[in-house]
Amino acid sequence: MKTFNSFAFSTLLIAALLSASAHAATFDIRNNCPYTVWAAAVPGGGQRLDNGQTWTINVAAGTTGGRVWGRTNCNFDGSGHGSCQTGDCGGLLQCTAYGAPPNTLAEFALNQFSNLDFFDISLVDGFNVPMDFSPTSNGCTRGISCTADINGQCPSVLKAPGGCNNPCTVFKTDQYCCNSGSCSPTDYSKFFKDRCPDAYSYPKDDQTSTFTCPAGTNYRVVFCP
Repeated sequence: MKTFNSFAFSTLLIAALLSASAHAATFDIRNNCPYTVWAAAVPGGGQRLDNGQTWTINVAAGTTGGRVWGRTNCNFDGSGHGSCQTGDCGGLLQCTAYGAPPNTLAEFALNQFSNLDFFDISLVDGFNVPMDFSPTSNGCTRGISCTADINGQCPSVLKAPGGCNNPCTVFKTDQYCCNSGSCSPTDYSKFFKDRCPDAYSYPKDDQTSTFTCPAGTNYRVVFCP
């Protein structure tokens, strides 16, 4: 009869855990704004950040559809329920779902094709807080940012309390939302692109807006860099 070898099992378990975490990423999320930002992350949850504060989250390898964003003008009770003027995620301090537009997004997918991380700043959900999204390890040095005064210069039809909407949010047409899978830049998307060349300005803006680093890279997201 074959006996159970606890040492061998433990060794295999440790090896599996080390392999699973080999390309996990650490995200340091910092608020440099002169006002409070309630940081949000999926996966990750949420955290109030006063000026100068940092929140660190660890994200598993293989994560897709990851997002970090800032929420503004929030009020939460002791149980973590409330609301935010921008970026609200169902009235919860600890986000489990994406935020409501307008909100500036740091998006990422870890350890994907060719063992690469893919990351971007997206204005497809509009803009609320200036942002920098940069790698901090692994020899990867190409950071991206969107720091223009988009809220102050926002076209009147796109203005929203605390932010600037993307035209898809306002008009909900295929021309702006690209629901058919094919669309081109518009005057509104060019407004965003002219001010933040690194960022997605509409859903098909891939060629100039997606960046890569080797899997295992750590990152920093800064509000009001």
